[in-house]
Amino acid sequence: MSDSSLYDIVILGSGPAGLQAAIHGARKKARTLMLGRMDNSSLYWAHVENYCCQLKLSGEDILNTGREQAINFGAEIMDEDVLSIEPDGKLMILKTEAGRMLKTKSIILATGSTHNKLKVPGEKRLLGKGVSYCVDCDAGFYKNEVVAVAGCRSAAAGGAVSLTSFAREVHLYCEELNVAEGLKKQLDTTGVIVHEGSTIKEIRGENSVESILLEDGTTQSVSGVFIELGAKGMLELTAMLDIQLDESMKYIEADKKQHTNRPGIFAAGDICGPPLQMAKAVGEGCVAGIEAANYAKKLKLD
Repeated sequence: MSDSSLYDIVILGSGPAGLQAAIHGARKKARTLMLGRMDNSSLYWAHVENYCCQLKLSGEDILNTGREQAINFGAEIMDEDVLSIEPDGKLMILKTEAGRMLKTKSIILATGSTHNKLKVPGEKRLLGKGVSYCVDCDAGFYKNEVVAVAGCRSAAAGGAVSLTSFAREVHLYCEELNVAEGLKKQLDTTGVIVHEGSTIKEIRGENSVESILLEDGTTQSVSGVFIELGAKGMLELTAMLDIQLDESMKYIEADKKQHTNRPGIFAAGDICGPPLQMAKAVGEGCVAGIEAANYAKKLKLD
């Protein structure tokens, strides 16, 4: 792999924590890449009234301004989600939804903390009984079964592809598929059955998932439903990297310098826990960007 694919810092997430980390990483002259789609950030849809020294602001405007700042300081930005992360000696290899293979000395996790919900009957009641928000965590429980995946973006499509290694049949339900061409081809070649324009309206079952009701009134028998409505979330990323969570198992455990238990992996923003506020995310992003840049500069490669 050529040196052009090697970064000092790769940031996962393009919300306020990720943007601030990109700004400070680039200012420290570290080769910095931020991955993720801006509208995956919960801030994108919000209006902010409680940020110091600013009146009411549109979340979209805040993110666009931060994006421009990061680019002006030298950060690179790709509007792509990450599908997988693997260790490679002292480095880490990331695969994006467009099929890019990238190497990095450090990673900053800034993807936020919450899972988007389908908000359909049966979802909450059958959570852990066939309903899952983490393909990488739970795929192995569905060997030779029929499963459904809900979602239109990379996490759903990538998850569906991964599930074909376990399940007998994989159905992907989405209003309109919105992923890179490379990932669309993987759906075809792995045999995922894509139901574009079809959505899940109810998840049915007594003690476990048995079927789903679709918008057109038809049903599909399935043993599992994977809800993947955004980018790769905290559970998937921590499962890949063996990162320690806090006692609640909801957030990543990081120290005051935003270090996780894994050398070279940092975390910032909502993924580190409450208060889930932009001010906290920006502060942690600042620290993470500086610390990751320092780490990358000191890392000696063989």
